[in-house]
Amino acid sequence: MAEASEATGEPDLTTRLQGPDLAPLRTAVAHPVSAGSLKGALDARDAGLIEPVLVGPQQKIEAAAAGIGADLSGVALIDVPHSHAAAAEAVALVRAGEAGAIMKGSLHTNELMAEIVDGATGLRTDRRMSHVFVLLTPAYPRALIISDGGINIAPDLTTKRWITQNAIDVARAIGVELPKVAILSATEEVDPNIPSTIDAAALCKMAERGQITGGLLDGPLAFDGAVSPEAVAAKGTVSPVAGQADVLIVPNLEAGNMLAKQLDYLAGASAAGIVVGAKVPVVLTSRADTPAERVASCALAARLAHWQAAQAAQT
Repeated sequence: MAEASEATGEPDLTTRLQGPDLAPLRTAVAHPVSAGSLKGALDARDAGLIEPVLVGPQQKIEAAAAGIGADLSGVALIDVPHSHAAAAEAVALVRAGEAGAIMKGSLHTNELMAEIVDGATGLRTDRRMSHVFVLLTPAYPRALIISDGGINIAPDLTTKRWITQNAIDVARAIGVELPKVAILSATEEVDPNIPSTIDAAALCKMAERGQITGGLLDGPLAFDGAVSPEAVAAKGTVSPVAGQADVLIVPNLEAGNMLAKQLDYLAGASAAGIVVGAKVPVVLTSRADTPAERVASCALAARLAHWQAAQAAQT
């Protein structure tokens, strides 16, 4: 586990995610007109994680900077009239090869994602995009990856395949050599009355057939069976994943969103979140996220982008 923050006692997620000697990732920051969104981007710059390109109404960005006492000297800034134009310009910068990631500022997620998923001008790949949370909590001895809690509302089996593959890639990018992946449901038994258990069994078979690679899958597993060795012993579950999962694949968006936020708000976890499966990582933070969580999300995006580049260079 990462060292705890001296100020809060919480695990330092940025330290855990920050890669060794990685160049700052040039990042288009869409509409950073609030104090929190701008501070997060500038703090990530100061940590050596990103090279921000601020995209939005110049007067509003400068007013936000003045409000937090920040100096924008030397920071690239592209003046556009409103949030929709900022989202479009951020995507255009990536398509032009002038940015290697996108960071959400003070605009709605749907507004940014609409530009990213656009079939003609967006950043689609052959993968389905999905959201990945990475959390460190004092109650668990390793980073815990949860997906999908932010993009796909009620994913079908094909979508779950990509959700799982994207999460495995994130785990490998942050140094987990063979991620243990728990496909969550309410039980360890395959039950035709619980569709998520059928999907879990199918995903495990897809992994056996090479349709999902790089991880060790098992499921269905209940949450306690995925993370608690004591629960595994009590239930008598025989599994190479149970009780020691690195990745939790949830049945739907509500489950993933609530699970991650419960750990964040009630269990002392520190959290980062990005969208994976587009041409570049997307730092998709909530308006309620702290600057520290925004910095951690930038660290995650930078680590993934460098890992993906290394993988591409090997092929």
